[in-house]
Amino acid sequence: MATLQKIRTRAGLLVAIVIGISLGAFILGDMLQSSSSILQRNQMEIGEVNGESIQYPDFQRQVEELGDIYKQNGQQNQLDENTWAQVREQTWQTNLRDVIMQDVYDDLGIEVSSDELFDMIQGNNLHPIIQQLFRDPNTGMVDRGAVVRFLKNLETGVSADQRAYWLYIEKQIAEDRAQTKYSGLVGKGLYVTSYDAKNSLEAKDKSVNFDYIGLNFSTVADSQVVVTESDLKTYFNNHKEDYKQQKTRKIEYITYPVKPSASDYKDAEGWINDIKSDFENTSDNAQFVNSNSDVNYDDTWFTKETLPANIGTWIYDEGAEVNAVLGPYFENESYVLAKVNAIEMMPDSVKARHILLSVNTQQEFAPMQALADSLKSAIEGGSDFATLARTFSTDQGSAIMGGDLGWFGRGQMVKPFEEAAFNNKKNEVTVVPSQFGIHIIQTTDRGKLSKQVQVAYLVRKVQPSTRTYQDTYAIASKFVGENTSGDDFQSAVTEQKLNKRVITVGENDRQIVGLENGRTLIRAAYDSEVGDIIKNSQGSPIFELGDNFVVAVLTQATEEGEAELADVKDRVELSVVKEKKSEYLINKAKTAMEGKTDLQVIAAELNSTVKNATNVNFGTFSIPGLGLEPAVIGTVTTLDVDKISAPIAGNNGVYIVKVTSVNNSGNDDVNAEQMRMAQTMKTRSASQAYQAHREVADVVDKRAKFY
Repeated sequence: MATLQKIRTRAGLLVAIVIGISLGAFILGDMLQSSSSILQRNQMEIGEVNGESIQYPDFQRQVEELGDIYKQNGQQNQLDENTWAQVREQTWQTNLRDVIMQDVYDDLGIEVSSDELFDMIQGNNLHPIIQQLFRDPNTGMVDRGAVVRFLKNLETGVSADQRAYWLYIEKQIAEDRAQTKYSGLVGKGLYVTSYDAKNSLEAKDKSVNFDYIGLNFSTVADSQVVVTESDLKTYFNNHKEDYKQQKTRKIEYITYPVKPSASDYKDAEGWINDIKSDFENTSDNAQFVNSNSDVNYDDTWFTKETLPANIGTWIYDEGAEVNAVLGPYFENESYVLAKVNAIEMMPDSVKARHILLSVNTQQEFAPMQALADSLKSAIEGGSDFATLARTFSTDQGSAIMGGDLGWFGRGQMVKPFEEAAFNNKKNEVTVVPSQFGIHIIQTTDRGKLSKQVQVAYLVRKVQPSTRTYQDTYAIASKFVGENTSGDDFQSAVTEQKLNKRVITVGENDRQIVGLENGRTLIRAAYDSEVGDIIKNSQGSPIFELGDNFVVAVLTQATEEGEAELADVKDRVELSVVKEKKSEYLINKAKTAMEGKTDLQVIAAELNSTVKNATNVNFGTFSIPGLGLEPAVIGTVTTLDVDKISAPIAGNNGVYIVKVTSVNNSGNDDVNAEQMRMAQTMKTRSASQAYQAHREVADVVDKRAKFY
């Protein structure tokens, strides 16, 4: 039994050990998985607001959703990079506001209930957005039935894009309601006293005319003031708040532009000469140009005055006929062949009227086309065009005129509309679609006939060949091969007299003037060390930015916060020099003023002149002739008449002033001013309250890692 007990004891210990090991492995595995999850989460963090993480996948989904709304609003299939940058910035600011203000709303108990949202969307208190979307343009009234029908069809009768757009609108309505509640609370806490209103009235009511002597800082040479290192340190320590710095990188770079070589010009000229006979013999000029030219065919009709001078002379003065070819000739870095495609006697302008049927969805096109055909038949059968236009046209501007658009020339209407109007005979009716909808157009009169032409241009742009790119890259590659450090870069630039450019960029800056896709260089700069040649994501020191190969070095890095004196020494020195000049001029003015009461005498002593300014009050922003000088404004609006001021240190110089007269408008309505000031405060309170919360929020912005 003892042996059995021992076995049992040992087995129990063994089981405990096995369980312990298994449990430890489980906990360790979970910890590792958790650590991996945390690590991945940190890697995907695009920002943090008051301790709340914003993850890249969530942020990017919001960006794409807002991008889709941009596309719908602009009726576009794609957005350019600048617009995407705008979308990302708007999404970021929305995230900041949502997180920051939600904490505020939670603390105050502000929320928007489902009943409130229902009331604003389809109840008795419709939100302005709903009113705008569902207002009947004919009656000016909100079509509540249309709201209800739309909501009933929301799940099945609308596209996914429309559903997403509606959810976005609902979110905006709810956020606006919460903001309105918060603004109301803030507004309740604001009050303007009658004393404040009285002071405001007096400040605005009182305006002064004054004479002054101005002693500009530029009259004092820099050599007349002495600035010591101690002066710089003292000034910097007393004004550190003025020298807060942002996170920036200073980049110095050289470019190797890829320009067409002599061989590229020769090849382009050879190509245009070889194809000339084919162009002369083709019967379909438009198709030939679109298949072979670097510039698509343009079917615009031109008069002599609207053609380039050489083409106008060739056709109108030299009598070139249809299918005649001119060239090749060289212009705008291209070799060009010009061929007369057509010559017609056409009106220089037409008078027309139209009925526009708007088409908002693909499903609406067929019934609108059928309606347009019916209206065309009715007009041709004798129905009154003006009456039909007032009844059916969605172009309200012309509908009230019976659809009449008056006279117009070429280039004033969208292309399909223009072609129909100019090709119509007098009183002929045509139906034509455009991006605005379906038009029923009747040309009511035609202007004087004149000779007009269509010209087909076959263009061969002179562009750098692959060999030219390779040759230019080889030059840039030779430079970086021989100069592998920042010091080498600087020495080589000086020795070779290369054109070096310098730029300071922020972490989220997207552009460098003169370079395409400068964002790639900016991002790389933030991953580099000061003094190093910057390398791209593939580890190469050569950046291909548009038609430039770029080699750059990071010469300075500043982090957000208080600057060091060494980093802002030049700016500090300018301020200290200005301060010293101010002291110098004040002492000079005081000496000249001793024992004198006549401003003209003082001006003569200072080798200056007396000037004047009129109608200046406490709210004046800038004084004519002086500019932005708040110290002068503050002095003259409180100075007694005919009293000469002490020297005043201003932004641009030192001034001595004397008020010559005071004007009062007589406005003493304190109550009205009190109401005006209160309304102004209430209007500004919402944005200023948010800015106050924004300034104290703990925001970490990591967008530069991803975009």
